[in-house]
Amino acid sequence: MNWRIYSLVQTGILARVGRGKFVLGNKKNYIPEIHTNLKKLNNKITKQFPFLDYCLWSSSLYNEFMLHQPGKFYLIVEVEKDATESIFFFLKENKYSVFIDPTKELLNRYVPNEKETWIVKSLVTEAPTQNIEGIQTTTIEKLLVDLFCDTVIFDAQQGAERDRIFIDAMVKYTVNENRMLRYADRRRKKKEFSDYIKTITKFR
Repeated sequence: MNWRIYSLVQTGILARVGRGKFVLGNKKNYIPEIHTNLKKLNNKITKQFPFLDYCLWSSSLYNEFMLHQPGKFYLIVEVEKDATESIFFFLKENKYSVFIDPTKELLNRYVPNEKETWIVKSLVTEAPTQNIEGIQTTTIEKLLVDLFCDTVIFDAQQGAERDRIFIDAMVKYTVNENRMLRYADRRRKKKEFSDYIKTITKFR
């Protein structure tokens, strides 16, 4: 039985979405688009901090699943906790408009005047990331959990838009629910996230 299931997963007939959970393989793996400016920054970071764990992505990735498109985006730079200030000052020295763990008040006051805004955050240990084009970036599981947890940064994607993003993402792509729950647990939001997922899956 295990070999047969493995064979069906390998051929794409089934897709694994959790431990012991499968769906018909009509979905596809999520490969995020890499923003040109993220590629440029990646080159600088890997040269200056070659052993740093990091994750680069853009809030524009949510647009694929949204009805109302926001007019501004954030380029997210997540790094090891001890390196956040080093990366922040490195970006400042290189003339980037950058904030570190910004508050809602700070974003409302200063960001509307910026054409391009970078946000430095601590990278949660064991966060589910993937390497695309040589750049460590987000997975669909991380994208969704971050949306649920970071309500200040992703304020434009809350409310009905958040529900739409979750439903559309889980219909369109293979999403590993166990991986999401493990990451939500690392972010100390497992119970709240699990309850939310149960309400969302009713509409899939």
